[in-house]
Amino acid sequence: MRGGPRPPATPIAAVRPVRRGVDEDLSDDGPVNRTDRLYGLVEELRAVSPRPRSARRLAERFEVSVRTIERDLAALQQSGLPIWAEPGRTGGYVIDGSATLGPAGFTLDEALAVLIGLGGLQHSPFRQSARTAARKVLAVMPDGDAARASALASRVHFLESDDAVVVPTAFAAALRSDRVVRLRYQDASGAESVRDVEPLGSIEKDGQWYLVAWCRLRDGVRAFRGDRMRSVEVTDERPPKRSLRPEELAIPYGRLRSVMDD
Repeated sequence: MRGGPRPPATPIAAVRPVRRGVDEDLSDDGPVNRTDRLYGLVEELRAVSPRPRSARRLAERFEVSVRTIERDLAALQQSGLPIWAEPGRTGGYVIDGSATLGPAGFTLDEALAVLIGLGGLQHSPFRQSARTAARKVLAVMPDGDAARASALASRVHFLESDDAVVVPTAFAAALRSDRVVRLRYQDASGAESVRDVEPLGSIEKDGQWYLVAWCRLRDGVRAFRGDRMRSVEVTDERPPKRSLRPEELAIPYGRLRSVMDD
């Protein structure tokens, strides 16, 4: 990013006025819809920042007219994004490299995928946060897009058993705490014990959530089922740094996949 203060944003319309009339070609939406293109413009400018990108080159990239690109850039600037025009033969449009669009830049399919994913957490320890996150996603989208995404999401259903397990929300607190956690836990035989554990991660399988932790009672890695946790107390003690190796879990079937895997 270039040093020194940023120049004041030059209004896009001042660089090349948009004339209202028969030559405006309002129907020029290119091969993708406008919401996708606006998001793509921001990412394209960020990728080359602080170098400028000409309107003609952007038009070729998105297969629309230069006039359409200038309209889109004006809309982005009016929304508050730090975009300005640099004059000259090698000039063009520049954006602050740290700028990006928020969830309002989601495509309809992306918003639908997020809502479905959050809806799948209804019985998880993250269910309360999932509900508020879904509301926030819809709240920052344009009204029309939010209504469509919500309507489409309402057509997607999960087939659940009547005795679906509900995991205590304190499970989530234990996972994110980075503290030693005191569990009152009931094992498969019904016996209860109190254990101090050091959370390392979490696994979900077929609706069951497991807290993976270093168990001080057993002096090793154990997986604790969320529905067998009778109480969860987060202490003030910070545990030592430990790394979790999948082979320590002795999983006889399946393959572990991180949420953030591609």
